[in-house]
This record gives sequence, C-alpha cells and structure tokens, in this order.
Amino acid sequence: MNAAPDLEAWLKDAKRRVGATTLAPDVERVGRVEAIADGLAHVSGLDGVRLDELVRFEGGQFGFALTLDRDSVGCVLLDEPGKIASGDLVRGIGEVVRVPVGPALLGRVVDPLGRPLDGGGAIDADHYAPIERPAPSIIERDFVSEPVQTGSLVVDSMFALGRGQRELIIGSRAIGKTAIAVDCIINQKASDIICVYIAVGQKSSAVRRAISAIRAHGAPGRCIFVVASASTVPGLQWVAPYAGFTMAEYFRDRGQHALVVIDDMTKHAATHREIALLTRQPPGREAYPGDVFYIHARLLERAAKLSKAAGGGSLTALPIAELDAGNLSAYIPTNLISITDGQIVLNERLFHEGHKPAVDVGTSVSRVGGKAQAPALRKAADTLRLDYAQFLELEIFTRFGGVTDVQVKDKINRGKRIRACLSQLQYAPLRLADQVALVLALQSGILDRVPLEQIGAFRTALPAWLDTNARQIVEDIGRTGRLDDAGTGGLKTVLAGLATHLAPPAAPKTGAA
Repeated sequence: MNAAPDLEAWLKDAKRRVGATTLAPDVERVGRVEAIADGLAHVSGLDGVRLDELVRFEGGQFGFALTLDRDSVGCVLLDEPGKIASGDLVRGIGEVVRVPVGPALLGRVVDPLGRPLDGGGAIDADHYAPIERPAPSIIERDFVSEPVQTGSLVVDSMFALGRGQRELIIGSRAIGKTAIAVDCIINQKASDIICVYIAVGQKSSAVRRAISAIRAHGAPGRCIFVVASASTVPGLQWVAPYAGFTMAEYFRDRGQHALVVIDDMTKHAATHREIALLTRQPPGREAYPGDVFYIHARLLERAAKLSKAAGGGSLTALPIAELDAGNLSAYIPTNLISITDGQIVLNERLFHEGHKPAVDVGTSVSRVGGKAQAPALRKAADTLRLDYAQFLELEIFTRFGGVTDVQVKDKINRGKRIRACLSQLQYAPLRLADQVALVLALQSGILDRVPLEQIGAFRTALPAWLDTNARQIVEDIGRTGRLDDAGTGGLKTVLAGLATHLAPPAAPKTGAA
C-alpha cells in the first residue's frame, strides 16, 4: 500500500539531484613514468604541471614536481616507491604540497605530510596550509625584545635568545647540540611557547631518545614532533623543515608564540644535494647546487616577531648544524651563520674535558644580545663574559709556571667558579630566578667562600633553598623579569645563608693552656 508514495518521493528526489548536476567536461592531465630510481621519477606527458605541484602515481603514491624540463618532469617521491615502474600512469592533482595545521597536532608525532606516526587516531586538522609560504615583510615585523629562556645558564647569561630570533647551534658530531635544543624545549613547560621539533635525516633511535626526554621532563601536550628519519625517502626529508614551519606559523599568526628546532640543517642540505644531482642540476662548490643558500634563507626568514598590527605573535628558530672535523668555515656552516642572528658554537675539546654544555664563549655570539635578555639577568651578568674571557687567557699563561700576583690568583679562582657554575646537567634547566641568583652569588663574591668541589652542590640545592627562603623574590623575578635594589640585598642575604650552610666557617684554633 505504501510502496507507490515511497517510489514517487524517490523519483522526485532523483529528478532534483539530476537537475542540479552541472554537466561539463572533466579534464584530467595524465603522464607516464619514463624512469624511476633513488626516490625520483622522470615523467613525460605532464605538459601543464606547475613547479611544486602534487602528482599521484598509479599505485596511490604521491610526489611533487621539482624540475620542469622540455620533455619531462622530475618528480620527487613523498612515499616509498613500492611497485612503481616505467610506463605507469601519473596524474597531476593541481595543488601544491599542503600539511594539516591546528591544535589537533599538539602532542602528536607526525611525518612531514601530517600523517600520524605515534599509533594514534587520525588528525582532525583546522585546515591544510601550503608548506611554502612567504616570509613576513619588514612592515609586519617588530623588534626582538622578549626573551626565550633556554634554561642553560651559559646561553641565557651570555648569548640571550629572543622571541623571533634565529640562533644557530653548531658543532661537531655528538657533543651536545641536540641536548641544548631539547633542554630549551623542556624549559618551555612553564611558558606560553609552543614547540615544534623537526628531525631531518636522524637515526630513529636518536629521535626516539629526544622525544622520550621531552615527554618525561617537559610538556609534550604543547609540542609537535615532525619526523623524517634517515630511513625515509629523500622527498620527505626535503619538505620536513618547511612543513614544520607551516605548522608553527598557524600559532604565530594567531598571536601566540612558537619555537622551532630543526635537527639538522646539514643533513637537509645533503638531501637537497642528492636530489639536485639526480635531477641533473649543475653542481657548484662541494657539489651543492647554486640554490642551496636560497632554500635555507627562504626557510629561516619565516622566523619573526610580528608587530601588534599583525597579531603580535612570534616564531623563534633554533637550527642545528653539524661540523665536519670541526671546520667552521665550510660551505653550509658559513651559509647558515650568515643567515641567522647569531650562533652557539660547541667545542669538542671542552666536551671531552667534561665541560657540558661545551659552549665556546669566544666564538659564540648573539646579534640581538642584551636587548632580549631579562633585565634582572642582564644586570647581574653585566661583566660575566668579560671576566670569563680574561680567566681563560690567564689560565693559559699559568700553565708555564706559578702565579704570585694576588689579583691574578683572585681572577683565576673566580674564573674556576664561573666555569663550575656554567656546567650543567642535561634535562635540568634552570629557572630565571635560579640563574639570576647563581650569577649574583658569583659576581658578589659569595661563592668565593664555597670550596670549588661544592659548587655543584650549591647549584643543585639552590632552587629548593630559594623557594623556602625567598619565595616572594622568586615570584617577582618570574613575573616581571626584574630585581630592584631591595630584592638584590635580600637575595644576597639568602645566598650567603646557603653558602654558610654548605661551607660553615672553620672553628677558631685554641692554644694549649
């Protein structure tokens, strides 16, 4: 009985849908694979494809057009080649490479295309954004004046990092470059900075170790991990830094603050060289193509502090570069030094002597400097770098013989205590108040009464001692970054108490009756 009305309703709905259908030709651009090897496919027949446009292979794999020759297109694979072979069909999609962005990525481990690697569910992204984006213009930028506390005393006191700055971490293999960056990420657990860690060409074990450390000691729920390990195809390693920057720019453009760590840029340059040679681009110095400077410059220029009119957000970059045999004047290191706003240079000799982090204060520099340093720390560490540099020079001369001058002895004793304070355990970043107190104890001579072997114990006991005896001062420094004269006097008294607690004064000698 009810079949006829249902059929009539179905026919009415079908007519409506057919009437709303637009009839138009569907143009599909199809090419064929001519050759494939080493993560690169040469494709013919895609005459209308654009540079950096996505293409899809017959087996479902994706790639992007890197070179446009007269008779063929060089396509870099973004997936494992699988069973791709000569003669397979390739279709142009008409879009550039895009990645998901938004808060749904926080706490996740993803590949450079935003696909989950942590076994979690699919990512519900706000939208997809292209990995290649123009850097903010000059008019959209503001002065770099707010600090990014790394938690490492040697960095924060001598080579201050500001929000919107690009600071290169550079040194030989396995001497603590990643450790400084990871400690910086861990230290942001109490700040409003969102961190993006990008692993390019690293061993899976090293990436897993870094992610585990951040999860154990930091705030992983406010971090994004973009991983393109050494075992992935070169195309994914090439797009990884650009994809990570796009994910971070989502937060910067909404008035928030982001920190990006690229680990590391030398492996990215090597991947670019590999792809360039496979696509027959003319090689230049050290076989790198002529645009190797440009690919890194256009990436790192995206780090900036935006003006209030542009939202007031910031994106800080910490690129890491590895030196070959300690050669600081090599091609890629000098390129990156000229692009960035300063460099933290790690010294292999200092590392093997046990000074960690092994920062070379003579060759390291921050071109932003004290402008982005917390006022309390800038005032306390006013002459710290000069004092330490003088000590290093005097220490060299004292190796030739004994020292009789009292002033020279005092400088050497003070320098040894500075070096002991600058040594720091991994995964143990210091708060701003702890750094101010430690430098104040150095500069005011309070640590002179503490035996050198007790300096480590003083630094370890300092945070709890301050929380117990100078809580208000700690809160004021953390809130304002400043310390007035009254606070300085009170902090010195508290520090003197800790020094006395660790090294009580010797009892006076009494003679026989």
